[in-house]
Amino acid sequence: MNLSFRQVEKQFGDLSVVEQFSSDIAPGELVALVGPSGCGKSTLLHLAAGLEAPSAGQVLADGQVIRRPDPSRMLMFQENALYPWLTLLQNVAMALELQKIPRAQAREQAAAWLDKVRLKGFEDYFPHQVSGGMRQRCALARAFITQPEVLLLDEPFGALDALTRMTLQDALRTLIQETRPTVLLVTHDVDEALFLADRILVFSARPSRLLQEFHLTASDKTHDLSGFAEMRREILGLLGIVADTHSDSSSYPEELAA
Repeated sequence: MNLSFRQVEKQFGDLSVVEQFSSDIAPGELVALVGPSGCGKSTLLHLAAGLEAPSAGQVLADGQVIRRPDPSRMLMFQENALYPWLTLLQNVAMALELQKIPRAQAREQAAAWLDKVRLKGFEDYFPHQVSGGMRQRCALARAFITQPEVLLLDEPFGALDALTRMTLQDALRTLIQETRPTVLLVTHDVDEALFLADRILVFSARPSRLLQEFHLTASDKTHDLSGFAEMRREILGLLGIVADTHSDSSSYPEELAA
């Protein structure tokens, strides 16, 4: 599914969040949105999901103006939002049951998706009985089980430790390669954007303006990312961050991420 932003602006009262944003996200493309907190990245996801309406301009899916949420566009938050009273299997199956899929069929498919995200054997566990990384794996399975054409990811791994985050980035990339949705990813982690994205859009502070976009062509990227060192430095420079060549960290310093 093609996702298009046409001269989009968004205000909340007197607060201008997004100004004159235009971009086309091609079917199967993964575009990462990077910029300081509060600059409107998550707002763009909400507009694409149909949860908000633009103050000006249009957001379109395959040429049709987005006016409301639709199952073809799935939004996944940083918080896994699993139902604590349901098992992992029931949480994943719920996504299909809400679409009137028979319960037995939904749970059979849910078990298969839990296997894909390496949660086989944990189907009958409740969210509080497993780790944060496992809960987020379950949330990934729930997001993908409906086979959305557009996947909107709002800092899905931001609350996880570095090792778990990299493991889940690998899992996410594998699922995306298998199912080929159009993906819009909000992240504060430049390395995550470099590892996952086909294209990176870098935004200014609020009201956000698109500063620059970067195209990435390597399909066999690893977490080493040494081949993208210059691009990484350039992105960090646009964000006002001096890159530490001796550090693996590329997240924003506290004063920008607050």
